[in-house]
Amino acid sequence: MSGRKKPGFGKQLADLHRWNAWLVVFLALSGLLLSWGAARGWLGGGRVWLKQLHIYIGLITAIFLALYGPLMRKHLKQLRQRPRQRGNLGFVLLLLIGWLLSGIVLWQFRHLPPRWASNALLVHDLLTWAGLPYIAYHSLVRLRWMRRPERRAIRTDIPEPEETNVPSGERSPALHPAAHPQPWMTRRQFVKWSVGIALTAAVAPSFFRWMGKSVLGVGLPGGMADGEDANHMVPEPVPLPDSANVVGGGAKGSYRVYTVTPLPKFDSQNWTFTLDGLVDKPGSWNWQQFLALRRRVQVSDFHCVTGWSVYKNTWEGIPLAQLLAQAGVKPEAKFVKFYSGDGVYTDALSLEQAAMDDIMVAVLHDGKPIGRDYGGPARLIVPKMYGYKSVKWLVRIELIDKSHIGYWENLGYDNDAWV
Repeated sequence: MSGRKKPGFGKQLADLHRWNAWLVVFLALSGLLLSWGAARGWLGGGRVWLKQLHIYIGLITAIFLALYGPLMRKHLKQLRQRPRQRGNLGFVLLLLIGWLLSGIVLWQFRHLPPRWASNALLVHDLLTWAGLPYIAYHSLVRLRWMRRPERRAIRTDIPEPEETNVPSGERSPALHPAAHPQPWMTRRQFVKWSVGIALTAAVAPSFFRWMGKSVLGVGLPGGMADGEDANHMVPEPVPLPDSANVVGGGAKGSYRVYTVTPLPKFDSQNWTFTLDGLVDKPGSWNWQQFLALRRRVQVSDFHCVTGWSVYKNTWEGIPLAQLLAQAGVKPEAKFVKFYSGDGVYTDALSLEQAAMDDIMVAVLHDGKPIGRDYGGPARLIVPKMYGYKSVKWLVRIELIDKSHIGYWENLGYDNDAWV
Protein backbone atom coordinates (compact mmCIF):
# COMPACT_ATOMS: atom_id res chain seq x y z
CA MET A 1 0.00 0.00 0.00
CA SER A 2 1.48 3.31 -1.07
CA GLY A 3 1.89 6.05 1.53
CA ARG A 4 0.07 9.33 1.42
CA LYS A 5 1.62 11.72 -1.05
CA LYS A 6 3.35 14.68 0.56
CA PRO A 7 1.84 18.03 -0.47
CA GLY A 8 3.92 20.00 -2.92
CA PHE A 9 5.87 23.09 -1.95
CA GLY A 10 3.26 25.47 -3.32
CA LYS A 11 0.44 23.65 -1.54
CA GLN A 12 2.33 23.82 1.77
CA LEU A 13 2.83 27.56 1.40
CA ALA A 14 -0.81 28.11 0.46
CA ASP A 15 -2.05 26.11 3.46
CA LEU A 16 0.22 27.98 5.87
CA HIS A 17 -0.85 31.31 4.40
CA ARG A 18 -4.55 30.47 4.68
CA TRP A 19 -4.45 29.21 8.26
CA ASN A 20 -2.21 32.03 9.39
CA ALA A 21 -4.57 34.54 7.79
CA TRP A 22 -7.50 33.19 9.81
CA LEU A 23 -5.45 33.37 13.02
CA VAL A 24 -4.51 36.98 12.31
CA VAL A 25 -8.16 37.87 11.63
CA PHE A 26 -9.20 36.41 14.98
CA LEU A 27 -6.33 38.10 16.83
CA ALA A 28 -7.15 41.43 15.20
CA LEU A 29 -10.85 41.30 16.08
CA SER A 30 -10.30 40.01 19.63
CA GLY A 31 -7.50 42.51 20.22
CA LEU A 32 -9.69 45.41 19.11
CA LEU A 33 -12.47 44.25 21.44
CA LEU A 34 -10.08 43.89 24.37
CA SER A 35 -8.64 47.37 23.86
CA TRP A 36 -11.98 49.07 23.23
CA GLY A 37 -12.97 50.66 26.52
CA ALA A 38 -16.70 50.67 25.74
CA ALA A 39 -16.65 46.89 25.21
CA ARG A 40 -15.47 46.15 28.75
CA GLY A 41 -18.95 46.64 30.18
CA TRP A 42 -21.00 44.50 27.83
CA LEU A 43 -18.33 41.81 27.53
CA GLY A 44 -18.39 41.37 31.31
CA GLY A 45 -16.82 38.10 32.38
CA GLY A 46 -16.46 37.14 28.74
CA ARG A 47 -13.60 39.61 28.50
CA VAL A 48 -11.45 37.43 30.77
CA TRP A 49 -12.13 34.37 28.60
CA LEU A 50 -11.57 36.34 25.40
CA LYS A 51 -8.24 37.57 26.73
CA GLN A 52 -7.11 34.01 27.49
CA LEU A 53 -8.23 32.82 24.05
CA HIS A 54 -6.38 35.76 22.46
CA ILE A 55 -3.20 34.69 24.28
CA TYR A 56 -3.48 31.02 23.31
CA ILE A 57 -4.25 31.74 19.65
CA GLY A 58 -1.30 34.14 19.63
CA LEU A 59 0.96 31.37 20.90
CA ILE A 60 -0.28 29.08 18.12
CA THR A 61 1.20 31.50 15.57
CA ALA A 62 4.61 30.34 16.83
CA ILE A 63 3.79 26.87 15.44
CA PHE A 64 3.08 28.28 12.00
CA LEU A 65 6.27 30.34 12.08
CA ALA A 66 8.18 27.16 12.98
CA LEU A 67 6.51 25.26 10.11
CA TYR A 68 7.43 28.04 7.70
CA GLY A 69 11.09 28.03 8.78
CA PRO A 70 12.19 25.03 6.65
CA LEU A 71 10.35 26.46 3.62
CA MET A 72 11.66 29.99 3.94
CA ARG A 73 14.95 29.55 2.07
CA LYS A 74 13.30 28.06 -1.01
CA HIS A 75 10.51 30.63 -0.85
CA LEU A 76 12.99 33.52 -0.79
CA LYS A 77 14.83 31.97 -3.72
CA GLN A 78 11.60 31.91 -5.71
CA LEU A 79 11.05 35.58 -4.90
CA ARG A 80 14.57 36.61 -5.88
CA GLN A 81 13.32 38.58 -8.88
CA ARG A 82 10.28 39.96 -7.04
CA PRO A 83 11.51 42.62 -4.61
CA ARG A 84 8.00 43.85 -3.81
CA GLN A 85 6.87 40.41 -2.70
CA ARG A 86 10.07 39.89 -0.72
CA GLY A 87 9.41 43.19 1.04
CA ASN A 88 5.85 42.13 1.80
CA LEU A 89 7.07 38.82 3.21
CA GLY A 90 9.67 40.54 5.39
CA PHE A 91 7.14 43.01 6.78
CA VAL A 92 4.59 40.30 7.57
CA LEU A 93 7.24 38.20 9.33
CA LEU A 94 8.28 41.27 11.34
CA LEU A 95 4.66 41.78 12.39
CA LEU A 96 4.11 38.17 13.40
CA ILE A 97 7.38 37.82 15.32
CA GLY A 98 6.97 41.23 16.97
CA TRP A 99 3.39 40.49 18.01
CA LEU A 100 4.43 37.09 19.34
CA LEU A 101 7.39 38.29 21.42
CA SER A 102 5.68 41.39 22.82
CA GLY A 103 2.58 39.30 23.52
CA ILE A 104 4.62 36.78 25.51
CA VAL A 105 6.05 39.60 27.64
CA LEU A 106 2.53 40.95 28.27
CA TRP A 107 1.31 37.44 29.09
CA GLN A 108 4.08 36.95 31.67
CA PHE A 109 4.12 40.56 32.90
CA ARG A 110 3.77 39.57 36.56
CA HIS A 111 7.19 37.89 36.44
CA LEU A 112 8.91 40.82 34.73
CA PRO A 113 9.68 44.44 35.69
CA PRO A 114 6.75 46.81 34.95
CA ARG A 115 8.79 48.72 32.37
CA TRP A 116 9.17 45.54 30.31
CA ALA A 117 5.41 45.18 30.08
CA SER A 118 4.94 48.88 29.37
CA ASN A 119 7.47 48.82 26.52
CA ALA A 120 6.07 45.54 25.20
CA LEU A 121 2.58 47.06 25.08
CA LEU A 122 3.98 50.05 23.20
CA VAL A 123 5.59 47.72 20.63
CA HIS A 124 2.43 45.59 20.42
CA ASP A 125 0.30 48.67 19.78
CA LEU A 126 2.73 50.17 17.27
CA LEU A 127 2.80 46.95 15.26
CA THR A 128 -1.00 46.85 15.39
CA TRP A 129 -1.32 50.42 14.12
CA ALA A 130 1.05 49.62 11.26
CA GLY A 131 0.01 46.04 10.64
CA LEU A 132 -3.78 46.00 10.58
CA PRO A 133 -4.22 48.69 7.89
CA TYR A 134 -1.48 47.05 5.85
CA ILE A 135 -3.06 43.60 6.15
CA ALA A 136 -6.48 45.04 5.28
CA TYR A 137 -5.00 46.74 2.21
CA HIS A 138 -3.10 43.61 1.20
CA SER A 139 -6.22 41.47 1.55
CA LEU A 140 -8.43 43.82 -0.46
CA VAL A 141 -6.06 44.29 -3.38
CA ARG A 142 -5.38 40.55 -3.53
CA LEU A 143 -9.01 39.63 -4.04
CA ARG A 144 -9.59 37.33 -7.01
CA TRP A 145 -11.30 39.95 -9.16
CA MET A 146 -8.45 42.37 -8.53
CA ARG A 147 -5.92 39.91 -9.93
CA ARG A 148 -7.51 39.53 -13.37
CA PRO A 149 -5.17 40.56 -16.22
CA GLU A 150 -5.98 43.83 -17.90
CA ARG A 151 -8.19 43.61 -20.93
CA ARG A 152 -6.49 44.85 -24.06
CA ALA A 153 -7.66 48.08 -25.62
CA ILE A 154 -7.54 46.52 -29.12
CA ARG A 155 -7.75 42.81 -29.89
CA THR A 156 -5.18 42.23 -32.65
CA ASP A 157 -6.11 38.60 -33.15
CA ILE A 158 -9.72 39.25 -34.27
CA PRO A 159 -10.30 40.90 -37.66
CA GLU A 160 -12.74 43.72 -38.04
CA PRO A 161 -16.20 42.51 -39.22
CA GLU A 162 -16.06 44.32 -42.57
CA GLU A 163 -12.66 42.81 -43.32
CA THR A 164 -13.60 39.18 -42.66
CA ASN A 165 -13.83 38.23 -46.36
CA VAL A 166 -10.98 40.42 -47.54
CA PRO A 167 -7.95 38.48 -48.76
CA SER A 168 -5.15 38.51 -46.25
CA GLY A 169 -2.82 40.40 -48.55
CA GLU A 170 -5.29 43.28 -48.83
CA ARG A 171 -6.14 43.67 -45.13
CA SER A 172 -4.94 46.73 -43.28
CA PRO A 173 -2.48 45.84 -40.52
CA ALA A 174 -3.87 45.64 -36.98
CA LEU A 175 -2.69 48.35 -34.66
CA HIS A 176 -0.70 47.44 -31.57
CA PRO A 177 -2.26 48.79 -28.31
CA ALA A 178 0.80 50.99 -27.80
CA ALA A 179 -0.14 52.91 -30.94
CA HIS A 180 -3.10 54.39 -29.08
CA PRO A 181 -2.91 56.65 -26.02
CA GLN A 182 -3.02 54.56 -22.85
CA PRO A 183 -4.71 55.65 -19.59
CA TRP A 184 -2.21 56.96 -17.05
CA MET A 185 -3.81 54.74 -14.41
CA THR A 186 -5.50 51.40 -14.92
CA ARG A 187 -8.70 50.47 -13.14
CA ARG A 188 -6.79 48.10 -10.87
CA GLN A 189 -4.26 50.80 -9.96
CA PHE A 190 -7.07 53.25 -9.29
CA VAL A 191 -8.79 50.84 -6.91
CA LYS A 192 -5.52 50.07 -5.11
CA TRP A 193 -4.74 53.75 -4.64
CA SER A 194 -8.30 54.46 -3.53
CA VAL A 195 -8.20 51.69 -0.94
CA GLY A 196 -4.83 52.87 0.35
CA ILE A 197 -5.91 56.51 0.61
CA ALA A 198 -9.19 55.57 2.32
CA LEU A 199 -7.42 53.39 4.91
CA THR A 200 -4.83 56.10 5.54
CA ALA A 201 -7.49 58.77 5.98
CA ALA A 202 -9.44 56.55 8.37
CA VAL A 203 -6.49 55.51 10.52
CA ALA A 204 -4.11 58.48 10.45
CA PRO A 205 -5.94 60.85 12.87
CA SER A 206 -6.26 58.21 15.60
CA PHE A 207 -2.72 57.00 14.98
CA PHE A 208 -1.21 60.46 15.42
CA ARG A 209 -3.23 61.03 18.60
CA TRP A 210 -1.94 57.72 19.92
CA MET A 211 1.62 58.63 18.91
CA GLY A 212 1.35 61.94 20.73
CA LYS A 213 0.13 60.35 23.94
CA SER A 214 1.97 57.03 24.06
CA VAL A 215 5.25 57.73 22.26
CA LEU A 216 5.87 61.47 22.51
CA GLY A 217 4.12 61.94 25.85
CA VAL A 218 2.05 64.92 24.73
CA GLY A 219 -1.63 65.58 24.28
CA LEU A 220 -2.87 65.23 27.85
CA PRO A 221 -2.33 68.51 29.70
CA GLY A 222 -1.82 67.70 33.36
CA GLY A 223 -1.95 63.97 32.66
CA MET A 224 -5.53 63.47 33.82
CA ALA A 225 -6.93 66.88 32.92
CA ASP A 226 -7.91 66.32 29.31
CA GLY A 227 -9.13 69.74 28.16
CA GLU A 228 -12.55 70.89 29.37
CA ASP A 229 -13.91 68.52 31.99
CA ALA A 230 -17.41 67.05 31.75
CA ASN A 231 -17.69 67.36 35.53
CA HIS A 232 -18.57 70.76 36.94
CA MET A 233 -16.96 71.01 40.36
CA VAL A 234 -16.84 74.45 41.98
CA PRO A 235 -14.55 75.51 43.49
CA GLU A 236 -11.55 73.71 42.07
CA PRO A 237 -9.12 72.37 44.67
CA VAL A 238 -6.21 74.71 45.32
CA PRO A 239 -3.00 72.65 45.02
CA LEU A 240 -0.41 72.52 47.76
CA PRO A 241 3.04 73.88 46.80
CA ASP A 242 4.54 70.46 46.01
CA SER A 243 1.53 69.65 43.88
CA ALA A 244 1.49 73.00 42.08
CA ASN A 245 5.20 72.63 41.34
CA VAL A 246 4.65 69.00 40.27
CA VAL A 247 7.36 67.68 42.53
CA GLY A 248 7.44 64.39 40.62
CA GLY A 249 8.44 66.17 37.43
CA GLY A 250 5.27 65.25 35.53
CA ALA A 251 3.72 61.89 34.74
CA LYS A 252 5.64 59.75 32.26
CA GLY A 253 3.26 57.83 30.03
CA SER A 254 -0.43 58.10 29.22
CA TYR A 255 -3.58 56.72 30.77
CA ARG A 256 -6.06 54.55 28.92
CA VAL A 257 -9.71 55.11 29.69
CA TYR A 258 -11.53 51.95 30.77
CA THR A 259 -15.03 51.81 32.17
CA VAL A 260 -17.69 49.16 32.72
CA THR A 261 -20.57 51.64 32.45
CA PRO A 262 -21.23 54.87 30.57
CA LEU A 263 -19.06 57.59 32.07
CA PRO A 264 -20.86 59.20 35.02
CA LYS A 265 -21.07 62.96 35.37
CA PHE A 266 -20.89 65.00 38.56
CA ASP A 267 -21.23 68.57 39.71
CA SER A 268 -20.59 70.18 43.07
CA GLN A 269 -24.33 70.39 43.79
CA ASN A 270 -25.05 66.65 43.59
CA TRP A 271 -21.71 65.17 44.72
CA THR A 272 -21.31 63.77 48.23
CA PHE A 273 -18.72 61.55 49.84
CA THR A 274 -19.72 59.09 52.58
CA LEU A 275 -17.75 57.02 55.07
CA ASP A 276 -19.90 54.62 57.06
CA GLY A 277 -20.35 51.02 58.15
CA LEU A 278 -18.52 49.67 61.19
CA VAL A 279 -17.16 53.01 62.39
CA ASP A 280 -17.73 55.09 65.51
CA LYS A 281 -18.33 58.35 63.66
CA PRO A 282 -19.89 57.97 60.20
CA GLY A 283 -19.46 61.01 58.04
CA SER A 284 -20.72 62.63 54.88
CA TRP A 285 -19.18 65.59 53.08
CA ASN A 286 -20.25 67.79 50.22
CA TRP A 287 -17.62 69.01 47.76
CA GLN A 288 -16.57 72.12 49.67
CA GLN A 289 -16.39 70.23 52.96
CA PHE A 290 -14.35 67.48 51.35
CA LEU A 291 -11.84 69.97 49.97
CA ALA A 292 -11.43 71.40 53.48
CA LEU A 293 -9.99 68.10 54.74
CA ARG A 294 -6.24 67.98 55.25
CA ARG A 295 -4.45 66.73 52.14
CA ARG A 296 -0.94 65.63 51.31
CA VAL A 297 1.19 65.12 48.19
CA GLN A 298 2.94 61.95 47.08
CA VAL A 299 4.75 60.69 43.98
CA SER A 300 4.04 57.14 42.84
CA ASP A 301 3.73 54.92 39.78
CA PHE A 302 0.46 53.58 38.41
CA HIS A 303 0.30 50.09 36.87
CA CYS A 304 -2.60 48.59 34.94
CA VAL A 305 -3.15 44.85 34.84
CA THR A 306 -3.38 45.05 31.02
CA GLY A 307 0.32 45.92 30.87
CA TRP A 308 0.67 49.69 30.65
CA SER A 309 2.14 51.95 33.32
CA VAL A 310 2.41 55.66 34.05
CA TYR A 311 5.40 56.68 36.13
CA LYS A 312 6.15 59.55 38.53
CA ASN A 313 2.58 60.69 39.11
CA THR A 314 2.23 63.57 41.55
CA TRP A 315 -0.97 62.93 43.49
CA GLU A 316 -2.65 65.17 46.02
CA GLY A 317 -5.47 63.93 48.22
CA ILE A 318 -6.66 62.72 51.60
CA PRO A 319 -4.78 59.69 52.96
CA LEU A 320 -7.10 56.74 53.53
CA ALA A 321 -5.51 56.08 56.92
CA GLN A 322 -6.42 59.63 57.95
CA LEU A 323 -10.07 59.14 56.98
CA LEU A 324 -10.29 55.83 58.83
CA ALA A 325 -8.64 57.25 61.95
CA GLN A 326 -11.04 60.19 61.91
CA ALA A 327 -14.05 57.86 61.67
CA GLY A 328 -12.83 55.42 64.33
CA VAL A 329 -12.80 51.83 63.06
CA LYS A 330 -14.72 49.37 65.23
CA PRO A 331 -12.95 46.16 66.35
CA GLU A 332 -15.26 43.91 64.34
CA ALA A 333 -14.37 45.64 61.04
CA LYS A 334 -12.06 43.51 58.87
CA PHE A 335 -12.40 44.94 55.37
CA VAL A 336 -12.81 48.29 53.63
CA LYS A 337 -15.25 48.41 50.72
CA PHE A 338 -15.13 51.13 48.07
CA TYR A 339 -18.05 52.27 45.91
CA SER A 340 -17.79 53.98 42.54
CA GLY A 341 -20.19 56.73 41.58
CA ASP A 342 -21.09 54.78 38.43
CA GLY A 343 -23.41 52.71 40.64
CA VAL A 344 -21.88 49.39 39.57
CA TYR A 345 -18.18 49.15 40.33
CA THR A 346 -16.96 48.15 43.79
CA ASP A 347 -13.77 46.76 45.26
CA ALA A 348 -12.28 46.07 48.67
CA LEU A 349 -9.09 45.86 50.69
CA SER A 350 -8.39 44.10 53.93
CA LEU A 351 -7.95 46.41 56.90
CA GLU A 352 -4.24 45.55 56.92
CA GLN A 353 -3.89 46.47 53.24
CA ALA A 354 -5.86 49.67 53.76
CA ALA A 355 -3.34 50.73 56.40
CA MET A 356 -0.61 51.26 53.77
CA ASP A 357 0.48 54.87 54.02
CA ASP A 358 0.49 55.57 50.27
CA ILE A 359 -3.22 54.86 49.71
CA MET A 360 -5.20 58.05 49.24
CA VAL A 361 -8.40 59.54 47.88
CA ALA A 362 -6.88 61.80 45.24
CA VAL A 363 -8.41 65.00 43.87
CA LEU A 364 -5.39 66.37 41.98
CA HIS A 365 -2.94 64.83 39.54
CA ASP A 366 0.20 66.74 38.58
CA GLY A 367 -1.29 69.84 40.15
CA LYS A 368 -4.59 69.78 38.23
CA PRO A 369 -8.07 68.43 38.98
CA ILE A 370 -8.63 64.84 37.91
CA GLY A 371 -10.89 64.81 34.86
CA ARG A 372 -14.14 62.85 34.61
CA ASP A 373 -12.68 60.38 32.11
CA TYR A 374 -9.92 59.48 34.56
CA GLY A 375 -12.03 58.96 37.66
CA GLY A 376 -12.53 62.50 38.96
CA PRO A 377 -13.51 64.41 40.90
CA ALA A 378 -12.12 61.95 43.49
CA ARG A 379 -10.59 58.54 42.97
CA LEU A 380 -8.81 55.95 45.06
CA ILE A 381 -5.08 55.45 44.50
CA VAL A 382 -3.45 52.17 45.59
CA PRO A 383 0.08 52.38 44.12
CA LYS A 384 1.30 48.93 45.18
CA MET A 385 -1.62 47.18 43.46
CA TYR A 386 -2.89 47.07 39.91
CA GLY A 387 -5.23 49.80 38.76
CA TYR A 388 -8.50 47.91 39.11
CA LYS A 389 -8.13 48.37 42.87
CA SER A 390 -7.89 52.16 42.43
CA VAL A 391 -11.63 52.76 42.21
CA LYS A 392 -12.63 55.69 40.00
CA TRP A 393 -15.39 58.20 40.84
CA LEU A 394 -15.13 57.20 44.50
CA VAL A 395 -18.18 58.34 46.49
CA ARG A 396 -18.40 55.95 49.44
CA ILE A 397 -16.19 53.95 51.80
CA GLU A 398 -17.79 51.30 54.01
CA LEU A 399 -16.17 49.29 56.81
CA ILE A 400 -17.44 45.69 56.78
CA ASP A 401 -16.78 42.49 58.72
CA LYS A 402 -16.79 40.02 55.80
CA SER A 403 -14.70 39.90 52.65
CA HIS A 404 -16.11 41.43 49.49
CA ILE A 405 -15.31 40.25 45.96
CA GLY A 406 -14.86 43.24 43.69
CA TYR A 407 -16.24 43.73 40.19
CA TRP A 408 -13.27 42.35 38.23
CA GLU A 409 -12.33 39.79 40.86
CA ASN A 410 -15.82 38.35 40.47
CA LEU A 411 -15.04 37.95 36.77
CA GLY A 412 -11.73 36.17 37.26
CA TYR A 413 -9.13 38.76 38.27
CA ASP A 414 -6.89 38.08 41.27
CA ASN A 415 -8.21 39.34 44.59
CA ASP A 416 -4.63 40.12 45.64
CA ALA A 417 -3.61 42.60 42.99
CA TRP A 418 -0.03 43.20 44.06
CA VAL A 419 2.21 44.61 41.35
